[in-house]
Amino acid sequence: MIQVRELSKYYDGKAVVDHVSFEITEGNTMVLLGTSGCGKTTTMKMINRLIEPSSGQILVGGKDIKAQKPEELRRNIGYVIQNIGLFPHYSVAQNIGLVPSLLKWPDEKINRRNLELMSLIGLDESLLSRYPHELSGGQQQRVGLARALAADPQLILLDEPFGALDPITKQQIQQEFLTLETLKNKTMLMVTHDVFEAVTLGDSICLMDQGRIQQIGTPHELIFRPASGFVREFFNSQRFRLELQVLKLRDLVKLAPPPKAAITKLSGIGLNDGLSLLESLEALEREDAASLTILENGDKKRPSMVLGREDIFGFFYQLKKQLSQP
Repeated sequence: MIQVRELSKYYDGKAVVDHVSFEITEGNTMVLLGTSGCGKTTTMKMINRLIEPSSGQILVGGKDIKAQKPEELRRNIGYVIQNIGLFPHYSVAQNIGLVPSLLKWPDEKINRRNLELMSLIGLDESLLSRYPHELSGGQQQRVGLARALAADPQLILLDEPFGALDPITKQQIQQEFLTLETLKNKTMLMVTHDVFEAVTLGDSICLMDQGRIQQIGTPHELIFRPASGFVREFFNSQRFRLELQVLKLRDLVKLAPPPKAAITKLSGIGLNDGLSLLESLEALEREDAASLTILENGDKKRPSMVLGREDIFGFFYQLKKQLSQP
């Protein structure tokens, strides 16, 4: 879906983005991660031609973006930014319907899409007549996401989309982001400096430093198979929490011996085997449960293991030891 080839951007002879190359396959989410000034936002802005590259090539859907007018390109790309960027004198309905109106959609079709998106992002349709200043920060962020989805683009760019939110609202919206059906087939590129957000939301991570790529891989690969000392050091401050977030309950099922007898009764709380170990431990704490039953794909008819907190940590350290071996 996106191919970036030897992309560079120079200011006053200094490379801000230095021969960057990567690909994002259709339906996947890549996160550009790195410290401030590493070139990640500049890279993203070159994809929708808010910044023109000094050299290199960008293909979207197999087509060179230079072959399109910038305004036409942007109408086919959803764009979400940190400060939301809603027009203050437009109502919520007008903000969401902006791109469809530019694309000459009929009013009736725009109104239907607005109602559909409000339901999708968990906001009451009565808010459509309000203005951005009448909404909370979390509501504004949801409207910003709805606006990016309004014309149903296949590519969505997200530049620090949750950075301005408080931690509780941020976590809530991130979880909603992961479960939105309409996003599951979208190709997305996200910029963030939040390592936990990166490993939670990204199918792959492109870690940058001083305009260059340091490593591209899955969250699992960057956490457990760092390509350099820089990569290892970058994640060290939150490493334990990140390891628990990257590893899933199904990873423990693969590691553990099969139960001696079939599980016929659920113990404690039943959890989908796709949940991370961190999410599972948080669920045990929240429900004040002593144990959990791992359910294959969340199906209560397919329990595979029963674990307590000590079991989870025991298997975690076994698996971590295996993954740390060369």
